[in-house]
Amino acid sequence: MAFSQLSSRQQGLLLTGGGALVMSPDALLIKLADLPDAEILMWRGLLSALGFLAIVLARHGRGTLAAYRRCGWTGVAVAVLFSMTTCGFVLGNQYTKGGNVLMILAGSPLIAAGLSWVLLDERLPRRTWLAILACVVGIGLIALDDTGAGSWVGNAFALLASATLAINFTLCRTRPGVDMSPMLTFAGLIVGVGAFLVMARESALRIPPTDSLLVVLFLCLIIVPTGVTLLQRGPLYLPAPEVGLLLLLEVVVGTLWVWWIIGEQPAPLSLLGGALVLGTLLVKGLYERRLEQQLRAVG
Repeated sequence: MAFSQLSSRQQGLLLTGGGALVMSPDALLIKLADLPDAEILMWRGLLSALGFLAIVLARHGRGTLAAYRRCGWTGVAVAVLFSMTTCGFVLGNQYTKGGNVLMILAGSPLIAAGLSWVLLDERLPRRTWLAILACVVGIGLIALDDTGAGSWVGNAFALLASATLAINFTLCRTRPGVDMSPMLTFAGLIVGVGAFLVMARESALRIPPTDSLLVVLFLCLIIVPTGVTLLQRGPLYLPAPEVGLLLLLEVVVGTLWVWWIIGEQPAPLSLLGGALVLGTLLVKGLYERRLEQQLRAVG
């Protein structure tokens, strides 16, 4: 079935779930690159900006400038917010254990749900609230062994990433039908130029080792632009809390990537938590698909 023939909800699920899966090796590749804070931020920002721009040009062609203009001041806010999310995610992983970051990021759907309820008057069905709570419990189990192991600085960066991501997706819902993904180009530039200035001031500019450079190129030119563009389009079709809920796929699958590639075997509680998240999303998806089929039959 062609993408355009899918229901709006199915399109949102496909875009957001696909984006989460594409982004799932993100944390693994950051570890494999093994670069200092400002350096990984500089390369990630500048290279991903090129990747985002290439996607916008491929999608809009001669209408590229118009695509940027449609975003307006809301798009500027989206760019700033996503640059803060990027910094919070990368630096959070640098200064505290990954489990702490994952547990804090798991709160993003709850933050988005609260914002959508207060600001947009979007009423979520009870099943969505239950799914969010179940997934938060699952991510909590994944992170349980790491609780308290990180510094307050790393936890603060992770909270910054979680909050700005939720605000970003909620803000996108205030402009129905407007695709904000072109503004990701500017988000990358904000991060990259800021980190470049820090490195230039410290006289730390350099070309990374070949192995690290190849990892960075793959991550920042392919993985990040493709995955984040898909995720950023999610709020066009789904409420912000549900976009945040599907993002938890990245957390669970990302844990499996780290286990498979570098041998960081999850504890039994982590496996239980991952199964709870994936199982919740699967049951919710199947139930809502059945509801859609029933509505079509009645219609």
